[in-house]
Amino acid sequence: MTRRQPCPAAPGPLEGYAARFDDLFGSLAQRRGFREYLAGLLAPRDRNKTLTALAGAEPVTGAGHPAVQRLQFFLSESRWDPGQVNARRLELLLSDPATAPHDAGVLVIDDSGDRKDGAKTAHVGHQWLGRYGKTDSGVVTVTTLWADERLYYPVHAVPYTPARHFAKGKNDPAFRTKLAIGADLAIQARGAGFAFRAVAADSAYGDQDGFRGELAAAGLPFVMALKPRRGTWAYGANAHTPVDAARALAWHGPEDPGDWQPVTRAFRDGRTETWYAADAALGWWGPDGARRLVVATAHPATLPEKATWYLVTNLPLPGSAREAESPHPAAGLAEIVRIYGIRHWTGQSYKQVKDQLGWADFQVRSDTAIRRHQALVNCAFCFCWDAWFAEHPPQDAAPPRPEPGRGERGHPRRHTAAGSVMATGAARGTRLAFPLDRAAALVAGMVQGAPAAAAANADRLTRGRLRPAPLHP
Repeated sequence: MTRRQPCPAAPGPLEGYAARFDDLFGSLAQRRGFREYLAGLLAPRDRNKTLTALAGAEPVTGAGHPAVQRLQFFLSESRWDPGQVNARRLELLLSDPATAPHDAGVLVIDDSGDRKDGAKTAHVGHQWLGRYGKTDSGVVTVTTLWADERLYYPVHAVPYTPARHFAKGKNDPAFRTKLAIGADLAIQARGAGFAFRAVAADSAYGDQDGFRGELAAAGLPFVMALKPRRGTWAYGANAHTPVDAARALAWHGPEDPGDWQPVTRAFRDGRTETWYAADAALGWWGPDGARRLVVATAHPATLPEKATWYLVTNLPLPGSAREAESPHPAAGLAEIVRIYGIRHWTGQSYKQVKDQLGWADFQVRSDTAIRRHQALVNCAFCFCWDAWFAEHPPQDAAPPRPEPGRGERGHPRRHTAAGSVMATGAARGTRLAFPLDRAAALVAGMVQGAPAAAAANADRLTRGRLRPAPLHP
């Protein structure tokens, strides 16, 4: 059997991470392409991370540069399976005590819409793009993320294909809605070994009875948002919308909250907010029903639009009649607010990080190339956590962490000389960064905005928090 040719090493600690994927690539060119692509994604964002930017070449005029053509072939024509790469990434996350999922975490279902033009590009359609808040031509990808108060990372990603791409439209057997894709991904995450307290999603998913039914039938707990004026059948003067149900709750002020219970939301920057939460009744939903309607707000008297959550969950209320027969542990109001609070901060931070890593910057047309790009961006994302925890072992994690400076499997990390650059062919003087420095900068921003763990009093708010290390100027 022919011995494999050695691959040029990636800069800094990126080599130790990339080497764990080497057996998934059959040629030297593929292994080199994997390293070069990740290094380009991790470089500072001076312009859109097209293939010319990843290779360090000039825009447009540098498209014919050999380094750019290598990456183009690696992404579009080379034979490698993005599903296997993603499975290896998940395997590394599961095996590392710092990132291993636990049953207090949350599985977040979301979709990401990115503007794309052209009738020949896979998955493109005139559809709702949530991140822009309007309908436009673009590609929508349904994603799942695992998160807790310390960290979060993507699990699976599947592009949604609009009906116009199918011969029979929505009646085509191959057509799948975003709701169907999201439910399948949640089930797939559990099958891959990801434990979580509940599945969380915004009102685009929570308002759909069929979607919630699929999760419940699969034995998955959920906490999802509802639109305030989502109509529900009810008798006469009973509440017909979530906001009506919230207004029916008794409130006499902070000294006499009535039906409301104060809950504390704490954040990494030391800031805390006192909210109020309550179980409301809406149609067949109630504290003792198969579905609970939980309302959480910063002010029960006014129910401000941007500081009020209307949540539906199948987690039973502690002490209720359903608790004994439910397959899921009971969850109080503070726990419900905690779960959806994690979804809230990951949804905001993930958009920023994806922009930095070039999630929407691909300029390829085929389904395979798009999926490969997304798998590589997710690898770059998880490398940031790998590099962060190698130098900053979590202090509040129960399992022991390998000694600093070593990888998940104990391999020592090698740092390149200070004169190394990340992008091939980059001009002297351009603003580049070592992968470890770049990873630290990205993770520091995520950690700073993360919610703090639940605290019983103010004295505990500063304990057990993962703090970002000082960054290089």
